[in-house]
Amino acid sequence: MSLQQDDVANQANADGSLVLLDPDTEERRLLRKLDTRILPLTCVLYLFAYLDRSNLGNARLQGLPEDALGGDPTGALFDWVNAAFYITYILFQVPWTVLSKYHSPRLWIGGSAILWGLCSTLMSTANNFPQLLVARLALGVCEAAFGPSVVLYFSFYYTKSEYGTRVAYWFGFAAVAGAFGGLLAYGIQNAEVLIAHWRLLFLLEGLPTVLLGTLCLFILPGRPESTDFLTPAERKLAVERINRGTSSDIGATVNYAHVVAAFLDWRIYVAGIIYFGLNCALGSLSAFLPTIISTMGFGSVALSQLMVVPPYAAAGLALVVFSYLSDKMRIRGLFIVAGCTLGGIGYLILLGVTHNQHVRYFSTFCVAIGTYTSIALVLAWFTHNLGSETKRATGMPLFGAIGQCGSILGSHLYPLTEGPGYRRGFGTSGSLMFLAAICAFILTASYRWENKRRDDLYGEPELDERVDTSVLADKAPSFRYIP
Repeated sequence: MSLQQDDVANQANADGSLVLLDPDTEERRLLRKLDTRILPLTCVLYLFAYLDRSNLGNARLQGLPEDALGGDPTGALFDWVNAAFYITYILFQVPWTVLSKYHSPRLWIGGSAILWGLCSTLMSTANNFPQLLVARLALGVCEAAFGPSVVLYFSFYYTKSEYGTRVAYWFGFAAVAGAFGGLLAYGIQNAEVLIAHWRLLFLLEGLPTVLLGTLCLFILPGRPESTDFLTPAERKLAVERINRGTSSDIGATVNYAHVVAAFLDWRIYVAGIIYFGLNCALGSLSAFLPTIISTMGFGSVALSQLMVVPPYAAAGLALVVFSYLSDKMRIRGLFIVAGCTLGGIGYLILLGVTHNQHVRYFSTFCVAIGTYTSIALVLAWFTHNLGSETKRATGMPLFGAIGQCGSILGSHLYPLTEGPGYRRGFGTSGSLMFLAAICAFILTASYRWENKRRDDLYGEPELDERVDTSVLADKAPSFRYIP
C-alpha cells in the first residue's frame, strides 16, 4: 500500500479516533459518489442537447415546413436549417474545448446549457427561414461548448478501465433522446393546443435545458483537485486516480506543444474519417428517421412518430453492453469494426429490399445499433490514446469537427423528391459505414504494432504503471495504447 493510499484509508470517526479502511473499498465509495453526482446531470443534459439539435425531424411531420418555410416542396430549405447547426458546431468545437481548460467545468458546462436552451426555446417563435437559420446557427455555437468538454471532463475523474462505460451511459442518452423525442412528439401530435404542435415541441424541449443548466452551476463538481464536493482525502484519491497510468498537464494550463502535436497526429485524421461516416449516418438518422419510417406504410403520422422509439431503445441497450465489454477486455477497435459493419449491412438492406416493410424496419435497428455503439467507443478510444489532457482537449474536438462535416452531408442526402427509395442517401451512408470499419481496423492494427514495438525496445510496463506524458504525450516510451 502506498503512503498516499494510507493517507486516504485512515479516516477519522466522530470521536476523533482513526479507523483503517481498505483502499479498494474507499475507491469504490468514491466512484459511487462521483457516479451519483456527475452521471445523472450530464446524461440528462445530453438528452436535452440531443433533443434540441434533432427535434427538426419530428417538427417536420408536425407542420414546420408549411408554417415557417413556405411549404418547402423540395425539402431544400429544411435541409439547410438542419445543416446550419453543424456549421457553427464544427467551427467552434476546438477553440471552445481548449478554452474550457481555463474555467471551472460546472460554470462552463452549466453556462453553455443555459445558452443553448434559450436558443432552442426561441426557435418556437420563428416565422420564416432566416429566423430558423439564425437560431440553429446560434444553437451550434452554444452546444459546441458542451459535448467535447463533457468528454474531457469525464477524463478528470474516471480511469481508462471505467471511462468507456461512463461515456456509453452519457452518449446512450442520445438514443434515449431519439426514443423520448418520438414519444413526446406522439403525445403532442394528439394534444389539443392553441399553438402549432411543432412550436410546443420546441418549448417543451428547450425550457427544461435552461433549468438544468442553472442546476448544473451549483451541484456539478469542479476539477478534482479543488472541488468542495469531495473531502480532502477524497480529493487526494481522485487526483491519484487520474494520474494512474499517465501524469501530464493537469489543471488550468495548456501545453501548446501538445496542441501542435494533435494537429500533426495522423491517427486523429483517420479517426475523423471514421467519425465522418458515423455522423453522416447519425445526422441523417435523427433528422430523417421519422420521415423514412413514415414511407413504410405504418399508418398515421402519430404512429410513425411512435415507431421511431424501438430502434433507439435497442441502440441504447446495445451501446451499454458493447461499452462494458470493451472496458473489461480493454479493446475498442474491433468492437468499432463490428458496429460499423452492422450499420453498413443495415443500409444495404434498406437499399436492396424495397417491398418487405418488416425487413426494412428491422434494418433501422441495425443502423441505429451500429451507429450509436461505434460513436461512443470512438470517443472512449481516443480519450486515453491521446496521452495528455491538452492533446485530448485539442485532438478530440479536432476529429469531432471533421466528423461533424458528415452531419452536414447527411442533412442533404434525403430530399423528399427521392423518397421512398432514398437510394442516394442509403448508398452513401452505407458506403461510409464500411469505410469507417476499414479505418477502425487500420487504427487498431497500428496501435497493436506500436505497442509491440515499444515492448521490444523498452520492455513491457506494469499494468497501470504511472507514465510521465507531460512532455511527449502518447509518444512517451512507456505509454501503451488501447488497441
